[in-house]
Amino acid sequence: MVQKCNMQVWYALSPRAKGKIERPYRWLQDRIIQRCAQEHVKDILQARIVLQQELHRYNEEHIHSTTKEIPGIRLQRALKEGKSCFKPFQLPSPYKSTKDIFCLHDFRKVNGYNQISWKSHMISLPISLAQGTEVELHVLPYSDHTEVRFWCKGEVLKVVHYRDQL
Repeated sequence: MVQKCNMQVWYALSPRAKGKIERPYRWLQDRIIQRCAQEHVKDILQARIVLQQELHRYNEEHIHSTTKEIPGIRLQRALKEGKSCFKPFQLPSPYKSTKDIFCLHDFRKVNGYNQISWKSHMISLPISLAQGTEVELHVLPYSDHTEVRFWCKGEVLKVVHYRDQL
């Protein structure tokens, strides 16, 4: 996914840098657990509310111990001054939908009957492809169905929705 968006991953190059990245997440996780226990949170919906409240508090109200600034205000200033590595997201060519980036990817080869096999389903393709041609599957598993988008040579060949458990 990262490569499809023309981005690269940068890893923390020292234990100190890694700690600086991980510390806020550990702090946030500890706060959420404490609040959920104190407020007797019993389900995920209540926990999500606690998470959103803590994220807002951390980003918009909390003064950071190192920078002595509120993180949200610091980010807005960096964006305004052009001192941020954040860039607007743009779909890379040939994609027309974020569904084709933020999904599971799988590959299949076309058989002699212009079909591919996936999860015990035989799927016929709408255009004739040579046997052995590789087709990329973009799989989107939703809670009530699964959407599979079939790609070959930079274009969507077919979109299938499965209602059964895959």
